[in-house]
Amino acid sequence: MTASLPAGAHAPGERLSAGLGLTERVLAGPRMRKMLATVEDGLDRVEATLARELKVSDTLADATTRYLYEAGGKRVRPMLTLLTAQLGEGTTEHVITGATALEMTHLGSLYHDDVMDGADVRRGVPSAHAVWGNNVAILTGDLLFSRASQLMAQIGERAIRLQADTFERLVLGQMHETVGPQAGDDPVAFYLQVLADKTGSLIASAAQAGVLFSDAPSEYRAPVLEYGEKVGVAFQLLDDVIDLSADPNETGKVPGTDLRAGVPTMPYLLLSRAGDPASRALKATIDDGVARIADGAEPAILDEAIAHLRDDPATDATRRQAYEWADAAVAAIDPLPSGVVRDALVKLSQVIVDRSS
Repeated sequence: MTASLPAGAHAPGERLSAGLGLTERVLAGPRMRKMLATVEDGLDRVEATLARELKVSDTLADATTRYLYEAGGKRVRPMLTLLTAQLGEGTTEHVITGATALEMTHLGSLYHDDVMDGADVRRGVPSAHAVWGNNVAILTGDLLFSRASQLMAQIGERAIRLQADTFERLVLGQMHETVGPQAGDDPVAFYLQVLADKTGSLIASAAQAGVLFSDAPSEYRAPVLEYGEKVGVAFQLLDDVIDLSADPNETGKVPGTDLRAGVPTMPYLLLSRAGDPASRALKATIDDGVARIADGAEPAILDEAIAHLRDDPATDATRRQAYEWADAAVAAIDPLPSGVVRDALVKLSQVIVDRSS
């Protein structure tokens, strides 16, 4: 079973499920009812732990650390941890603690990402640096990373190692994205590695945490780790498509936020590879607009170019890439036992790449 669907096709009930939450979409149907209850209970416990651990006695720090948490979020990572934990002893206290720590790490990375990318909006609200400035936003991210490490330390050495390895990849991914490809690097391959480091590594750690902290069989660790990284890349590739959406309610951001900030995305990179005159002209327009925005021009000067890129074959090709990575994620978990956990992981890969269907 793979994540791919024929062009223009939709799975039964997809239009109905599009209005449901992520967990309900992944765990839909009578066969998944028990798993849905288990995961929802676990997510409630993660939310309660997050709310408790994000409280800070300092008034300013308390406001800033809770800011993006209270703006919402999909909670993809804790859901994945709870799912893979069912391959072992289930939702143990260590599973809840690990899931909370990784979601807190994700939150911290958002504060840093928005500063690095110059994003004005996150999750439908002004970004933290737009409210408090860059320095406070960066320090808030650091504080969240510290809190996440404290939680992992409660579990033990293997959790500390998982957190440290994940954080290293997050930093390397952001560093490489900031510096950009060097001479001889293929820009597309370079970008995919950045996605694997910045997005895939944290989702992979969430998948592995469920196995590790529920004491599931060790032979499941490698498959879920590979699954998580690949589904993370698929997730980000689809985000590149959604970033161009004309509906800011779909993204929680201004359409084309990344491009306007000069951050290359896969549609832009694939556009750059095209040799036809229309593609070259569109790329030149985008490049000129990005340079002018950097010099102080209004970001709206790129509205028309972003609308053209939205309808360009490069964006369709990016969507196809997302499906290919989702299919590869499904192939990675073939060694897992048949049952509701593997079925749910397959469904999650489908839901991730169907978000803008």
